[in-house]
Amino acid sequence: MVGARRSTTREVESLPALEALLASGRPLTGARLQDLDLTGHEAELLARSDLSGLVVLGGRLSAALDAHLRAHHALVFPTDPHAPVDPYRATLYSPDELYAGLGEHGYDATPDARAYRWALDGTHHHDAFVTLLRAIHDDSITDALDEVVHGRPVVGVMGGHALERGRAAYAEAARLGHRLAGLGLVVATGGGPGAMEAANLGALAPDEGGLATALDRLAAVPSFRPDIGAWAALALDVRKDLVTVRHPGKDPQPGEGPLPGVDPAATARPAPARSLGIPTWFYGHEPPNVFCDGIGKYFSNAIREDGLLARATAGLVVLEGSAGTVQEVFQALTPLYYAASATDGPEALGSRPLPPVVLVGQEHWTDTVPIWSAVRALGQGRPLGEALHLVDTVEDAVAVIEDAPGGAA
Repeated sequence: MVGARRSTTREVESLPALEALLASGRPLTGARLQDLDLTGHEAELLARSDLSGLVVLGGRLSAALDAHLRAHHALVFPTDPHAPVDPYRATLYSPDELYAGLGEHGYDATPDARAYRWALDGTHHHDAFVTLLRAIHDDSITDALDEVVHGRPVVGVMGGHALERGRAAYAEAARLGHRLAGLGLVVATGGGPGAMEAANLGALAPDEGGLATALDRLAAVPSFRPDIGAWAALALDVRKDLVTVRHPGKDPQPGEGPLPGVDPAATARPAPARSLGIPTWFYGHEPPNVFCDGIGKYFSNAIREDGLLARATAGLVVLEGSAGTVQEVFQALTPLYYAASATDGPEALGSRPLPPVVLVGQEHWTDTVPIWSAVRALGQGRPLGEALHLVDTVEDAVAVIEDAPGGAA
């Protein structure tokens, strides 16, 4: 049996990291240069021949450097200059990035809208290169999300996209996000409108006064239908004020740097992420909300949903919703259902109980969309049963998450 070799893979996602690697004199074999502008280091790289196994993912490089790298057995992955997004990006999106050009040219001209059309075009024409680039893009987003949430407890919040601003339920969802973030948790949602936007808004808001003001202002444009542009433009203005209050424009303290995996443009100054959105271009009618420290937007809805649910290490709160929310509930329950049962003994069960799954709205989940009986039946005789909760208020939901072992930071 051949022994396992120690991996020599090194991810290099910034120019300072590249400069440090070049200065160290270490071989470049096995390094992954992700989305870097190599033009300023061309002479150094042209002088190197230890390039076998080096992988260059996108970025900028001259034809001469491209030829040199390939001649020495490096792998250079090209991109599509017409693609509206960078498939090899090393950070999450900022709201301003996805909505760039909104004020001047309208929503249809933004990178967000163009990415959706690009995805549809590649699918309709069975373009294998576009399919490959979309897959690479989604893997890059997953890597960026892992860096953001590493070592931090995450609570997922699910809910319907049709919930309008100005309604009491929207304000309740925002208060839920604010309370959860106040516990030291990262609040992650599906990143869309409605209840998802409200929870992200609450998590981003620095205090209750700022949240109340934001809720009042947002009520002027209740829905993303029929005008996504007006809905997003108002939200961007509100977000700007919230971020200015939360991150005063002073110089970072010594040792502070950009959040790993988060676009530096996402915040006025570095700070721990409180609010994450994980939307998808699969639902092209559903634009991303802007109240996030970072947005991990995916082309694949299946990867997006699994990634969101798997990261909800501190629990999952499910607000009222319909088909999409119901799908996500059972997708979240499946791995918890197949977790080791109590009869397998403590070694199989592990040292930590399952994260709580909290459905909010007894009438909704027992009468309007009556899934609670099925959810409860799945938990009978299994560890899942102890993790399931049906409550009536967001205050009750927060209490469940706060009391869960290892939940709050």
